[in-house]
Amino acid sequence: MSRTLIRGGLVITAADEVHADVLVEDEKVVALAAAGSTVAEGWTADTVIDATGKYVIPGGVDAHTHMELPFGGTFASDSFETGTRAAAWGGTTTIVDFAVQSVGESLRAGLDTWHAKAEGNCAVDYAFHMIVSDVNEHSLKEMDLLVDEGVTSFKLFMAYPGVFYSDDGRILRAMQRGAANGGLVMMHAENGIAIDVLVEQALAAGRTDPRYHGEVRRELLEAEATHRAIRLAEVAGAPLYVVHVSAEQAVAELATARDRGLNVFGETCPQYLFLSTDNLAEPDFEGAKYVCSTPLRPKEHQAALWKGLRTNDLQVVSTDHCPFCFVGQKELGRGDFSKIPNGLPGVENRMDLLHQAVVDGQISRRRWIEIACATPARMFGLYPRKGTIAPGADADIVIYDPGAEQVVSAATHHMNVDYSAYEGKRLRGKARTVMSRGTVVVDQDRYLGRAGHGRYQTRETCQYLV
Repeated sequence: MSRTLIRGGLVITAADEVHADVLVEDEKVVALAAAGSTVAEGWTADTVIDATGKYVIPGGVDAHTHMELPFGGTFASDSFETGTRAAAWGGTTTIVDFAVQSVGESLRAGLDTWHAKAEGNCAVDYAFHMIVSDVNEHSLKEMDLLVDEGVTSFKLFMAYPGVFYSDDGRILRAMQRGAANGGLVMMHAENGIAIDVLVEQALAAGRTDPRYHGEVRRELLEAEATHRAIRLAEVAGAPLYVVHVSAEQAVAELATARDRGLNVFGETCPQYLFLSTDNLAEPDFEGAKYVCSTPLRPKEHQAALWKGLRTNDLQVVSTDHCPFCFVGQKELGRGDFSKIPNGLPGVENRMDLLHQAVVDGQISRRRWIEIACATPARMFGLYPRKGTIAPGADADIVIYDPGAEQVVSAATHHMNVDYSAYEGKRLRGKARTVMSRGTVVVDQDRYLGRAGHGRYQTRETCQYLV
């Protein structure tokens, strides 16, 4: 049995801030005691980590990533190996990625394909949601089987007709199944049928630059789809989790539903909090770097997103990490914005960007941990194994230096992509030591992890329902 003792830091969880020492045995946290107390002073360990002047926080839980995702004739540029290594560098120790059912195939076939991609390759722990692209009697029955074996969330799309799109009838059937088996339906809420009309009209009029990607995917079409998804979930008696919320009007729909006591939840992403349509409009096709769906919005929407995070009308910040290199991938859309692969890199930056929000006074330190660690773990059935520091929890622990300064750059990041969405941004705060299940995987700008350390995590059903 190996023992690690973390001394002298400020332990921050969603529930508390306390100067405490943390004792780890093998893969688990076994005890916390007030720093300097008789109990803590009596502890011995094989390894002692001095966290004086640092935060001791749970490893981040990124509940929305897309490693190796096929999209638009190409693949996301991060493999499970490179993407989880980058996550570790940024203080994230668990990802929940999306296995994809292809139309005409079974859920099981899609899940098996993603297991094969990830197994033996991940630097940190991982789990899967299931994208349901083909709702039919067989796939509805498979949802029951997957919930029983720990795949407890299912993503559907109101966008991307001909690829992932489900009509309202299929969505209702999936939601009814989730209401019965405990599975949580996640929704990409954009009116894809209407958006396709606007795309066609824009291209016909010669509006082909990246900025038009944002202009055709209108805020009202996100809000309309969000409203419709909420009503369908209400009819089904099912909880609903809306992914990558970007527009003020969509936040308002979520807030109204929650005020009525519905189990409706919202996630936003760092790109919507820190970037805007100004980036999409960058000249010389540079705006292609920022093409994602839902799209970046005008800066005025950011205030509503931050407010939603403070009022808990938005509960989670995930990345929707889906990177495509500018050279050779984003460039596929030169002359036609609709052919630009949709997605941004960010799995390495999320914890630091949100800490900058603490520095800037947008959120508190405990709220930082709540939206980045604890709530995603609770929402997706990983808590208290993940998302907190408490006896019995996995020893996914980050020693975080709140005073460190860094400049975000593609020259120094570890994601397998040739640009940074936050190039040149100055941030205060950085992960100094990162532990995954008691093993140090990053320490003082050295990577000590390995592919295959990360372990697949089965999940319980949502632990955040009212």
